[in-house]
Amino acid sequence: MPSTMKRMTTTAKRALRTAVSCWALPPRMNALEWARKYRYLSSIEADRAGKYDPEVTPYLCWPGNPLEALDDPSVIEVCCQKSAQVAWTSGVLGNVLGKWIDLDPSPILGLFPKEGAAKEYMAEKFEPMVTATARLRQAVDLRSRKSQQRMLFKRFRGGFLKLVGSNSPSSVKSSPIPRIFIEEPDDCNLNLRGQGDSIKLAKERTKTFRRSRVKIVIGGTPTVEGTSTIAAEMELSDKRVGMVPCHHCGEEHALSFDNLKCPEDPDASHPIFGNKVPEKAYYVCPHCGGIWNDAEKRRNVRGGRWMATAPFNGIAGYFINELYSPFPGSTMPTLMENWLTALHHLAMGDESKLVAFTNSSKGEAYSFKGDQAKPEQLADRAKDYQPRTVPAGGLVLVMGVDVQPDRLEVIIRAYGRGEESWLVLYERLYGQTGLISDDCWNQLDKLLFGKYRNERGFALGIGAASIDSSDGNTSDAVYKYVRSRQGRGVPHVMAIKGARSPDAEIFRKPGPVLETNKKNTKAARYGVSVFMVGVGRAKDLLIGERGRVSLEGKGPGRFHVYKSVIADYYEQLLAEVKAPVRQQNGHVIRVWQKKVGKRNEALDCEVYALHATRAAKVHLMQERDWSILESRLSQGGLFDEPEAVEAPPEPPATTAASAESEDAADDEPSGDDVVQVPPPAPIVDTDSPNLPPVRRRRYGTVSRGVEI
Repeated sequence: MPSTMKRMTTTAKRALRTAVSCWALPPRMNALEWARKYRYLSSIEADRAGKYDPEVTPYLCWPGNPLEALDDPSVIEVCCQKSAQVAWTSGVLGNVLGKWIDLDPSPILGLFPKEGAAKEYMAEKFEPMVTATARLRQAVDLRSRKSQQRMLFKRFRGGFLKLVGSNSPSSVKSSPIPRIFIEEPDDCNLNLRGQGDSIKLAKERTKTFRRSRVKIVIGGTPTVEGTSTIAAEMELSDKRVGMVPCHHCGEEHALSFDNLKCPEDPDASHPIFGNKVPEKAYYVCPHCGGIWNDAEKRRNVRGGRWMATAPFNGIAGYFINELYSPFPGSTMPTLMENWLTALHHLAMGDESKLVAFTNSSKGEAYSFKGDQAKPEQLADRAKDYQPRTVPAGGLVLVMGVDVQPDRLEVIIRAYGRGEESWLVLYERLYGQTGLISDDCWNQLDKLLFGKYRNERGFALGIGAASIDSSDGNTSDAVYKYVRSRQGRGVPHVMAIKGARSPDAEIFRKPGPVLETNKKNTKAARYGVSVFMVGVGRAKDLLIGERGRVSLEGKGPGRFHVYKSVIADYYEQLLAEVKAPVRQQNGHVIRVWQKKVGKRNEALDCEVYALHATRAAKVHLMQERDWSILESRLSQGGLFDEPEAVEAPPEPPATTAASAESEDAADDEPSGDDVVQVPPPAPIVDTDSPNLPPVRRRRYGTVSRGVEI
């Protein structure tokens, strides 16, 4: 009996301990403490499998490190601009995910540039970490199908981990999530199928949670200066740098490649290194000039600390380059060899290796050196003439229109001999551009059909206009507008879209509408041909190295602007940089990319205006052509009205039946104008997109019931 009671008591104690362990609160510890106590490394994710040792990467253990920051309620985001080989993915992201899953579960979203990168992370990092760490094996059952486990979706008690690619709108914009991590943000999609920046869309999902609950982790290698997302993110942070003391003088400084040196041997003549000896590379203290070797550098790094260099506003930011790395592939001789090799290839005309070294070893955004003008330089060159006035050399007027959801951005530019050009007007017409009935389109009519006075006395009308139709939300209105304005006094009114190929010609005449109608495109249903614009070549010509905006003085190709232009015109004109991008076939080419946080509508309008000049054949005109045109305009100026024309005449009154049609009511220009523009024939059934295909006649065009 006593033995039975003793066994029952022992069993009861075990059951009680089990119950207590199940219902007990999780231990209170930060991510770094969790990693020291519970984390194990798999042979798949690390060279040395076994117990995780944070001291291997001491900069991740310094006071104020990223893992401590993520446990600070005042920190919403931790971002890191880093080089390769600094253990960010394993030492920071892996540890914080492990701690969240084990002790503080919640829904977690991981955003990767592509879905393939997400699959690689799951197979090569996350699953091996779970398999090697006992606490995580208990929390995440990688084999279970009952708990809806999938390749990129892992459920655990109290939450789940979901990995998505930045090119999937539905995944990025789905249900609210309080915790998000973003890997390599510079490679993420900045225009998610026309819906905006994928990173911003992901951050929007945290808005429904209280501030102390939200945690965002962003880490990546920068790419090109101006276009780097991680560099822009760092500008919003407190910019923490790793201060390392010198064992000679005790002074601290942030490790920099400016202090990495190597001796020279006058007798050496290496084909790449010349007389330099990279295998004897060393580091020099900027304070005392003391020399460090790799072993001394590693010891000094252990005594470092993080120091903020900017005010804190909820984002803790960290700069880490490869000099901090303790790994065998990041020794000073290896880094020096890579650096000298990159400089050698640059001297041979190949800049790509220096770009890679700057990004992946220095952890810095690469700045392409060129002679592109600066905004302040262009402002200083501005000419003293009034908007809506055409300087004496301007003989052909063109218009470029960029269509935004809430406004039309309009540029009118005058061209003369040698394609010298003058800005005549840069205007913003606000309204709901997706509605053809909105007044912004009537205001555009006044600009499109208006007359502009040349300084020599004659009046000029618009010779060609290119109107952006790339936004699917506003393209219906653009097609209606273009269709009903063609043949009404402006020789070329074109709906345009940017060509995908960076090598596409600036101007290419589209095929007949009948051909595009086979694909049942929206433009074809409206009876409109869409012109594809070679935006890459156009930007090369305008803002590229030795482009037109960089030319000074007067003469062929010069690009002039009036002094009172809208304040941000120059910033928008130079809002893009030509940077390398890896294509799907693996080739790397340089394409124009918008700088992070910059608007580029002025540049787009100038590109569209340049496209319009090609439709007007300005680039083919010889001196004889300019002389004939100038003579004709000068003679016509004798009969011009003294006041500049503002808009086409009012359309004739419509019947009650035609007033019910949206296009009949809304597609007609309004305003007063002395120009005699033939009124269009009544528009029949314009609300129906399924009209017969275009039939071309000798003396006109019949399109969808509209005779022009």
